[in-house]
Amino acid sequence: MYNPELMCLRMNIEFDLVPKDERKEKPTDVLQVSFGTVFSDHMFSTRHTGGSWEDARIHPFGPLSLNPAAQCLHYAHAIFEGMKAYRRGDRVLLFRPEMNFKRLNDSAERMVMPTIDPNFALQSLIELLKIEYEWVPEVPGSSLYIRPTMIATEPKLGVRPSLEYLYYIILGPVGPYFKEGFAPVKIFVSDKYVRAVKGGTGAAKTSGNYAACLLAGTDATKVGYSQVLWLDALERKWIEEVGTMNLFVRFDDEVATPPLGGSILPGVTRDSVLTLAKDYGLTPKERMISIYEVIEGLSSGKVKEIFGCGTAAIIAPVGSLWYKDTPYEVSNGQTGELTQRLFDDLIGIQSGEREDPHGWIVPVE
Repeated sequence: MYNPELMCLRMNIEFDLVPKDERKEKPTDVLQVSFGTVFSDHMFSTRHTGGSWEDARIHPFGPLSLNPAAQCLHYAHAIFEGMKAYRRGDRVLLFRPEMNFKRLNDSAERMVMPTIDPNFALQSLIELLKIEYEWVPEVPGSSLYIRPTMIATEPKLGVRPSLEYLYYIILGPVGPYFKEGFAPVKIFVSDKYVRAVKGGTGAAKTSGNYAACLLAGTDATKVGYSQVLWLDALERKWIEEVGTMNLFVRFDDEVATPPLGGSILPGVTRDSVLTLAKDYGLTPKERMISIYEVIEGLSSGKVKEIFGCGTAAIIAPVGSLWYKDTPYEVSNGQTGELTQRLFDDLIGIQSGEREDPHGWIVPVE
């Protein structure tokens, strides 16, 4: 939980701001902005050299200067996070940012990169958001997407940890992640390609994981499906996660999601869904779920709902699964009751419009 006493010391950040009369115009209709295409005026950055982070700056958003031999360009030595800020009136709110920065550090350790002090990371983000306050949209269904990123910048060809790193944060206003908005999405189950294996980097939010997903995504697009559900790499039997989301399945009164075993991402929204489900009096289970159990459950009616969850989409109802050249309808192609309730509650908590019983919200002050 956020502790304001740990944030009382202002960081030594250099400010190089764009003159107000030269700043970009904000989108007139943020709900029509394609996700991840519009960015604010400023970004935060700091460099790691000589064993410590230095040169912390908030400066104009713009291109990075990288040596062509920078290790991130050759060995996918890069990690990132996805977060959001919400505004209602004069309040700008963050949702469980400490979990994102913990996961960033977990990814860094897995990729042999330097960790960053969570208080340093959060305070730098808050300082940036104070400057970019007007970029946080207020329209329901919108938010300011936050992308903390760390890349290896040492110009050295050779597979070893870098001696130089760049950490930066960029911001951009966004509407719904899926163009359909909060509506059932169609999920393609890949049994040909795999995303990760236990012992690999599946639990880290590292760039190479996402590049490995692209080919299967083209197969999904060919049949009119928007996302890929990955199966385990060994048996191609156990469901793991969707490319941008963790997955939950409701079997009658059971709400289940695959366990964290090293090959899937420990999602912040996933953890929040598990907590809210308990608040509802349910007993969510983290257990192995086979694709055969899901397909059989769809045929028998035992599977009542399937939904994905993640920072970008928040909650995404699944209306159809495509497996082995066969489409299977989920919930009659409609949004399930539990899925809708989770979406409403999470949006309400994140925007400050509903009670926050777990202390998840951090105000930007």
